[in-house]
Amino acid sequence: MTALSEAGTTASVPTAVDQVTLTIENHVATVVIDRQHVLNAVDGGAQARLNEIWDQLEADPDVRAVVITGAGTRAFCVGADMSASAVDKTGLEYWAGLDTNGFGGLSLRTTLDIPVIARVNGYALGGGMEIVLGADIVIAADTARFGLTEPRVGRLALDGGIHQLVRRIPYTQAMGMLLTGRKAEATEMQSMGLVNEVVPADQLDAAVQRWVDQILACAPTSVRAVKQMVTQTAHLTATEARGLRLPALMAALDSEDSAEGVRAFQEKRAPHWPGR
Repeated sequence: MTALSEAGTTASVPTAVDQVTLTIENHVATVVIDRQHVLNAVDGGAQARLNEIWDQLEADPDVRAVVITGAGTRAFCVGADMSASAVDKTGLEYWAGLDTNGFGGLSLRTTLDIPVIARVNGYALGGGMEIVLGADIVIAADTARFGLTEPRVGRLALDGGIHQLVRRIPYTQAMGMLLTGRKAEATEMQSMGLVNEVVPADQLDAAVQRWVDQILACAPTSVRAVKQMVTQTAHLTATEARGLRLPALMAALDSEDSAEGVRAFQEKRAPHWPGR
């Protein structure tokens, strides 16, 4: 997309596709929010693009893990773009138009059976924190900061932030953040149980790759079944959940992966997963 600059020459204007990128390599998808001029805040176009990406990944059986992050070193994502036209909406108008999949198309999405790793490289605030809450594994740089800061600008974390935080960490810790809108360091979030690993910023990529490798070492059908069983049975007791015949579970039990896993164990070799 192009536009005329003040000098009358043609200048490039980034589109939503340019600002949210997807790459897939060796069964791993990487999603990058690249709006560094607003600390990777998400506007309407970026939100739509993220939903497109998640829909695409849901339909791709070859993808076995997803890493989501923000471009640059300052921010993972600081939530909704407060400079965008969306802030002209009243709170009720915003609430009425909420995306069923949540912020970034991820925070409330329950149909993605692929493990998602949040690579938190900086500020994860507001909707950015909600994206983190929508991930399965969280790896953070020691410079990262987390917070649901909406009350400090008269808003609310309506895309799952309020409800998910009190389910993911101890009640008093969650309320201590929700009722103050304060920011917390990565090590504090790790102590609360929300972050899996904290590393120096220059070791973040290596740490993420280590977790990706561990996921890829598992049978793809088993991993998909695990995630589907967790996301689809949260409202049930453990006994009720065990008896639910979910599609990914049934596929895993009767998969080539399950046969290969046993065969590789017996032959004392690493398995070569067919992924089906």
